[in-house]
Amino acid sequence: MPVRALSELSWTDIQALDRARVIAILPLGAIEAHGPHLPLGTDVIIAEAMAQAGAELLARRGLEPVLLPSLAYAPAPYAADFPGTISIDPQAVTSTIQAIASSVSRHGIRYLALANAHFDPAHVRALRSATGTDATLIFPDLTRRALARRLTDEFQSGACHAGRYETSIVMATRPELVHETLRTALPANHRSLVEAHAAGQTTFKSAGGADAYFGAPADASAAEGRESIATLGEILADAVREAMP
Repeated sequence: MPVRALSELSWTDIQALDRARVIAILPLGAIEAHGPHLPLGTDVIIAEAMAQAGAELLARRGLEPVLLPSLAYAPAPYAADFPGTISIDPQAVTSTIQAIASSVSRHGIRYLALANAHFDPAHVRALRSATGTDATLIFPDLTRRALARRLTDEFQSGACHAGRYETSIVMATRPELVHETLRTALPANHRSLVEAHAAGQTTFKSAGGADAYFGAPADASAAEGRESIATLGEILADAVREAMP
């Protein structure tokens, strides 16, 4: 089965889908600072890569994945001090996801999978709060240890905002958006955002990220990015398979 984008289909195309095999996939990201070398939409790029990779696996397993337009706005208080960052109220995200789930359910699509690549604690809490919807929400939460262990060592360390992990994925998908001269000159910043949050620090700057990056972007590679995308797709596809009968 092909992977199709909802925005490119007609209403009659949707009407013709086999509802028992349809899974809607919603990529979730943010518009926020990602170091001096990556675009503000890095999380959206990663979420869309995860959604596409997962959808391709699901299509090969006989399902009919439909990619929804990305939700690019999110709570981003950690990056709020940096120009270009757009941070919205967490409840707005929760309500929007609930409304999307109710809307697709109204038309017979029973499952909505969230491909999330934005890990600000306020955003993750907003996603976890989106319960009680008419459609079944499938949320593989990459901040949970069992799923994080499937990703890179840097991701697991918590020092992974615009570092090697995220930079590699952008290099694999949108290399023209990476400022290579800046990237290769950046020193590694191994401060963990997980530890910073546990210590009560609430901004990138207070957590030790004066330039809005954590990790080692100079060590990134497109090859690692492709491996991470494949793993993200598997994580999403596995979560869908577990949730659907």
